[in-house]
Amino acid sequence: SFPDTETSVRIDEDVRGRDVFLVQPTCPPVNENLMELLIILDAFKRASPYRVTVVLPYYGYARQDRKDQGRVPISAKLVANLLTAAGANRILALDLHAAQIQGFFDIPVDHLTAAPVFVQHIRKMGLPIDEVVFLSPDEGRVKSTLGFQKRLGGELAIVDKRRSGASKTEQANLIGASLKGKIVLMFDDMISTAGSITGAARVAERNGAKEIYVFATHGLLVGNAIQTLKNSSIKRVIITDSIPLPPEKRIDKIEVLSVDKLLADAIWRIHENESVSKLFE
Repeated sequence: SFPDTETSVRIDEDVRGRDVFLVQPTCPPVNENLMELLIILDAFKRASPYRVTVVLPYYGYARQDRKDQGRVPISAKLVANLLTAAGANRILALDLHAAQIQGFFDIPVDHLTAAPVFVQHIRKMGLPIDEVVFLSPDEGRVKSTLGFQKRLGGELAIVDKRRSGASKTEQANLIGASLKGKIVLMFDDMISTAGSITGAARVAERNGAKEIYVFATHGLLVGNAIQTLKNSSIKRVIITDSIPLPPEKRIDKIEVLSVDKLLADAIWRIHENESVSKLFE
């Protein structure tokens, strides 16, 4: 970088006519990582590659995907515009906060899910499936939670959540299967402050769950998230390495699974012009 902290980039290899894959999660520090990505993209665009695919293990600003009040931006769309303008020809993303973000792009988007990684891990856990309930922490995760339940068996339940503010949530009723004496598995795309997921865990605990496991693709774990998880009734939190987990956030309760092979397989298929969707069949 320059002395005034501006990002300075130079590509040391000849990339003319090459198929370039640029891997950069736009996780915290979000603005720094995003700006760095845009500058690198511009450098590649001016070096005449055959194609540049941006691989986003985590898509920053994804939660700002709509106008939920007056005079606010749709930042997820702005980021899509910036990536395209900077030189991206294709996007490879992992578990977007809202699948509709794919429609913000006018270039091809391959949307991966960490579901196969989680399914494999759950099978290795050897849980008695007749004691398992798949619990959606809110109505927005019902479809994905149902997908796990259909693949693995067990029962389904939903937490009917009422949001009281931008960052604070209030948990309400339980809909569906009984949790009494059951092993509860919850799924979400990300854990930010951990308020929502621990709130859902409290609902599960109040309804008699004997063990609670949480699976989330992106472990943002900002603010007091680590302490919140420590103090919760959740037995285990399983996340992926889509976002680097610093040493100070590594606690016994958190387990990190790798999505390296998933991303590598998708990259290979894109390069070979093969179907990416077949990874999930």
